[in-house]
Amino acid sequence: MAATSIPLAERLRPESLDELVGQQHLAGKGSILRTSIEQGKVPSMILWGPPGTGKTTIANIIAHTLQLPFFTLSAISAGVKDVREVIDIAKRTDKAILFIDEIHRFNKGQQDALLGAVEKGTITLIGATTENPSFEVNSALLSRSQVYVLKSLDEADLVKLLQHAMKDDELLSQKHIDLKETAALINISGGDARKLLNLFELVIDTLSTGNAGDADHPIVVTDNAVMEIAQQRIAMYDKSGEQHYDIISAFIKSIRGSDPNGAVYWLARMIEGGEDVKFIARRLVILASEDIGNANPTALVMANTTFDAVNKIGYPESRIILSQCAVYLASSPKSNASYMAINEAIAAVHQHGDLPVPLHIRNAPTKLMKNLDYGKGYQYSHSYENNFAQQEYLPDALAGRAFYTPGKNAREEELRRYLKNLWKDKYGY
Repeated sequence: MAATSIPLAERLRPESLDELVGQQHLAGKGSILRTSIEQGKVPSMILWGPPGTGKTTIANIIAHTLQLPFFTLSAISAGVKDVREVIDIAKRTDKAILFIDEIHRFNKGQQDALLGAVEKGTITLIGATTENPSFEVNSALLSRSQVYVLKSLDEADLVKLLQHAMKDDELLSQKHIDLKETAALINISGGDARKLLNLFELVIDTLSTGNAGDADHPIVVTDNAVMEIAQQRIAMYDKSGEQHYDIISAFIKSIRGSDPNGAVYWLARMIEGGEDVKFIARRLVILASEDIGNANPTALVMANTTFDAVNKIGYPESRIILSQCAVYLASSPKSNASYMAINEAIAAVHQHGDLPVPLHIRNAPTKLMKNLDYGKGYQYSHSYENNFAQQEYLPDALAGRAFYTPGKNAREEELRRYLKNLWKDKYGY
């Protein structure tokens, strides 16, 4: 196939882990996945991460490295019959790798058809998903697979990809390109390497008029040029449906921004586009906790009830339930205090490591543990006035550290007053 007919992202697809940009926790020296590949002992796996982070690339690298028959199915178009055909071929070849893109779209019957072959080792399954596999992959299949989480590429990774394209691509390397600004390319791509490279190619092709691209007339890439081309020709680089993620982003940000009108419009766009009802509802549940939280605890109850209801009802009637929930969440007071609290606590865990649990709040089920003072001095809160006893619950190195700071809304101001009354000045409430 002529290079001009192959998208830039495909022309630059890495053929080894050393060429893979990002995902060093999986592909770096000594990482668990790299070690498995090098030892030729690759388990069935689920690759979970945002679009354009290398899921398909990793599957191809594994197949190339192990030199095994490699079959690819898309869960959007494949059925049980297709799965069984691949399994039959694998039985005759002793072993094969089956890559299933968007495996979360497989129903229970389709996933069950894989179980026996995965369990016996007839096939090594590599499933790719942008959805949490705990929700979308059968527990039996999930228990037989290793889950690897891929991270969004950061700005440095994305810039490295652009420089790699200009230097090493057989077509772009022949052009003189002056990459003056990268912010628009990076912002529009949203951490998606495939989207970034295909947009970059579109920009270069659009700007390649007349003598542009020769030594005396370099192609100058600026943020303004990228934005103008992207707005005029967005459909040309949105071939694989990445706009799906832009619209859910607009939907979430409309609710976060307390605009029920924007929320309902973007909801309508998703409904008319045939979006999976569970995909929408799941994000409402997440948002209810992340962006509203204790400013209105009922929001999480409402969102969770919506998730259950739309699963029972389905389209078209579930559009009404989704609309009610979206309007309710958009009209609720907002707080990200719980979201910030767990992020700060996780950061503290990373910074300080596994700090010891204070002796007085350790579990002491045995006599030996009691002799070692496990649980000694613990004050049972319900034995004290107002069911509260002033004692330390954090490790010594973090004593007095406040992770949760109540938001500035009526409900959390009430929580602030309550906590301050209990803890006085300890946590700065």
